This record gives sequence, C-alpha cells and structure tokens, in this order.
Amino acid sequence: MIQFDFASRAKNILENDDDVVGLAVAGSWLTNELDEFSDLDLILVTRQKVSGDKVLMQAYAKRLGNFLSGFTGEHVGEPRLLICLFDNPLLHVDIKFLTIEEFQIRIETPTLLLDKSGQLAKAINSSAAQFPYPDYQWIEDRFWIWIHYALLKIGRGEYFEAYDFFGFLRMVVFGPLLHIKNGNLPRGVRKVETALAEEDLEMLKITIPNYQRQSLLDSLKHCIALYRQLRRDLFDQGVEIRTGVEERVIKYFDEVEKWNTGT
Repeated sequence: MIQFDFASRAKNILENDDDVVGLAVAGSWLTNELDEFSDLDLILVTRQKVSGDKVLMQAYAKRLGNFLSGFTGEHVGEPRLLICLFDNPLLHVDIKFLTIEEFQIRIETPTLLLDKSGQLAKAINSSAAQFPYPDYQWIEDRFWIWIHYALLKIGRGEYFEAYDFFGFLRMVVFGPLLHIKNGNLPRGVRKVETALAEEDLEMLKITIPNYQRQSLLDSLKHCIALYRQLRRDLFDQGVEIRTGVEERVIKYFDEVEKWNTGT
C-alpha cells in the first residue's frame, strides 16, 4: 500500500536527522482500515519546536517525497498540522509537528515508526490517551438558539446558509451523539455510513434537506425530533434542560411555518 511505502521512506529519511526524536503514525493505520482512499497521519517529534514556522514545516515535508503543496491546519484548530499533497503516487499526508512534551497529550495512542532513544515509548507509558467527548450541557445551552438561527435564515429566504447550517448540526451534535449511542468514538460524521445502526443512519439522512423552503423546515423538524430522542437516550439528570427557550423557539417555528403556508 502506498501509505506503508511512504511511511517507511519517511522513517529512513528522518533517521539520520539529529533534531528528530521520533516518528509515529495515527488515524486509520491504528484500526487496520487503510484503503486506497485513506490519507496518512504522521506525527513528527523534534527536539526544537517546528510548528509555528510554516517554511520549516514545509521544508521537512519536501524531504519526504514529491511535495505538491501544503497548508497549516488552523481551520481545524490545529496549527501544528501541515496538510500535504504528494505525487508519484498521489497521496494526502497530514504531518503533525510536536515536541516531546506535546507528544504526551494525545487523543489516541499512535504506532511508533522511529523512536531513537525511547523517549516516545516512555511518554506513552507515562500518560494516557483521552479522546474529547462532547459536553452535553454545552450542546443543550446552544441547541435551541441554533434552531432559532436556522429559522431566521429560512424565513428570510437565505436557503444556502440554512442548508449549510444543517451540516454544522450533523458535525457538532448529531454525528457525535449518534456515535456515542452506537458505542463509537464521537468523531463527527466520520464513517457514519458503516458505524451506525441502520435505523440511526436513516434518522441522520432525513436531516438532509433539498433546496426548498418546506424541505428545509421539514428537515429542521427532523433535527428537533432526533435531538430530543438522543437527549432522552444519553443525557443524565445533571444536564439542565432549557425548557423555557425550547418552548419559545418551537412556538416561533409554528409561526414561521404558517407564514410559509399562508394560513
């Protein structure tokens, strides 16, 4: 597989770099799910901090293969990440640049490809991976304001903005909660097509509207029903339900829908 070949070549290239502490790999590699469409998630640990210097990050990347282009991952909240495209063969490679101190804080335990002095293994053995789970109260505090926002967009006829907003809800609310319900890590909507029970996947599908006012409203109704069901299934008594704002937003929903039908 091209991912294995690239990783092996990267290990050999970096082995003689005195500033490199080690190299690890994460993502689909860890679950044996690599296929022809998979990217490669590398973690490059160096003695001196490399992240923050895009020129230096790209310089490392260019040493590893036929580098076409790359950019840093601020848009996903990770500026230490360089998202790269290599050629011959064409391959997407994410390289996260860390120091040994940063390596200890992780959401999963990577496979070590290169560990010159055993520091990476020591860091793994002295720390624990902690995957971030959603805060149910954080979601409940926001959900009904988000629904009101979507209604404003639909009411004004800004259908593209409303349509895109459903994707946000799936990524931040429904995907993670459905994954948790199904015993998976809450990785947004990643692999929901294969990781969710068929009934749950169908519930997620009907949150996808068409570019029509009534379809947007119908999908928003499905979002509300799905959220209420997930709230019953997953939330404990420690989560304060925002009943007042929920009731008021539902009343406003009815008003907006009447404007649509002319009744």
